[in-house]
Amino acid sequence: MTIEKTSSLGDKGVKPKEQFVHSVFESIAGKYDLMNDILSFRRHKAWRKFTMRKMAMKRGDSAVDLCCGTCDWSIALAEASQTGSVMGLDFSAGMLEVGRRKVESQGLQDRISLIQGNAMDLPFGDNSFDYATIGFGLRNVPDLVQVLNEMKRVVKPGGMVVCLELSKPMKQPFKGIYYFYFERMLPLLGKLFAKRYEQYKWLPESLALFPDREQLSVIFRETGLQKVESFPLTGGIAALHIGFKENCNV
Repeated sequence: MTIEKTSSLGDKGVKPKEQFVHSVFESIAGKYDLMNDILSFRRHKAWRKFTMRKMAMKRGDSAVDLCCGTCDWSIALAEASQTGSVMGLDFSAGMLEVGRRKVESQGLQDRISLIQGNAMDLPFGDNSFDYATIGFGLRNVPDLVQVLNEMKRVVKPGGMVVCLELSKPMKQPFKGIYYFYFERMLPLLGKLFAKRYEQYKWLPESLALFPDREQLSVIFRETGLQKVESFPLTGGIAALHIGFKENCNV
């Protein structure tokens, strides 16, 4: 399986945030899976399993997985659809290379295609997929509304847009404990295990201006998605959002 490159992230027109985020993920690609396990206490696996149950994919369903990273979710989508095709898109060649090796080890290279590209400008036609997913990537994009609009565009009428993302716990004392860990301890763990302090110091900063669960639900509805649902996970430190593209035939 080859990784198709659809855009050059080194172009002068790339925005500073995109350049910075790209450099972060290129630098941590080799340690990304290990650090996810350590920093979330492996809860990210349970969050994805919960999400897959809510999605209820059927045999033959197709999906595009944005910000697919090292492809854990892309693989889960392919396994759930059994015979359907999955397109994984990410802007980091380093992350995609790790993902490619995983896909090949699972023998799924005939059903999972990987593309290096921009989530805000998807190289797919309208109404192409049954599902569009994004896991832990929406807070990293310069314009989350644009990404959601692109996700809605490429799913079929009646198709599902799915976002699994870090969120903001609201209740004390858990809120205080969580933010102490997230803002103070997490960067130190990044330095200890991945030899990267600044990159993991940026992680809590990336969440600071990101909408909370209710605010993101409103944004989902404002993009025209229907039957929007949201689910807090592990005390609200993560959240699942689901919305449907209007089915004109109903």
